[in-house]
Amino acid sequence: MNGYPLEVNRLTVAYQKKPVLRSVSFQIPEGQLIGILGPNGAGKSTLLKAVLGLLPTLDGEVSIYGRSYREQRKLIGYVPQRESVDWDFPTHALDVVMMGRYGQLGWFRRPGAKERQIAMECLAKVGMAEYAGRQISQLSGGQQQRVFLARALAQNAQVYFMDEPFAGVDATTEKAIIALLHELKEQGKTVLVVHHDLSTVKEYFDHVLLLNGELIAAGPTRETFTPDHLHQTYGGRIAMLADFSAVPAGKV
Repeated sequence: MNGYPLEVNRLTVAYQKKPVLRSVSFQIPEGQLIGILGPNGAGKSTLLKAVLGLLPTLDGEVSIYGRSYREQRKLIGYVPQRESVDWDFPTHALDVVMMGRYGQLGWFRRPGAKERQIAMECLAKVGMAEYAGRQISQLSGGQQQRVFLARALAQNAQVYFMDEPFAGVDATTEKAIIALLHELKEQGKTVLVVHHDLSTVKEYFDHVLLLNGELIAAGPTRETFTPDHLHQTYGGRIAMLADFSAVPAGKV
């Protein structure tokens, strides 16, 4: 495939005429785990939604491997924030995961035995096979998150966007998510993750984007996740550690 997995140029987004993102430009390398970091209200989730065409933009261009999102949507997997999902919708875990196959099938072909097998394999990868027939409303928060990760896996995408997949999950689910991210990376996939726990950034990500209304810095974690860049991004809301990592003074 030609071009970068994601290239953003001069992206500007506003809510009710108030700019949330201002002229953001960057390129993402292929086959990397990328953390998107910044304080609350910095525009992290807005960035994902604008890239995916879920929000209107005032200016800018987005390309996936050199072409528009509309042309490349089959290459994209998306895991939204858990809080944005209606978990009371009457459906089973297996049905949710099978929804990830519609992009490959088209909306007018019904999923068959092959799609069911793929969905079950994806549930097994996140440790949720035994819950395939369970209503999603009856699952815990961590289990619900794993079902949505399985749905993203079922899409067999090249570029994944995950909006705070670690938020509010238990340690077992967090380990399952990390294992999954590394598996995707080993397959050559590119994964962008909105993340707020600064203490795990160096361990989890190869590359970071630091946002606060505008792009503060982007690049390999070892070069970009620095005290200076973090101070520019978070101001006085972080406590610096001696090894130049950082932890939030509160949730950021």
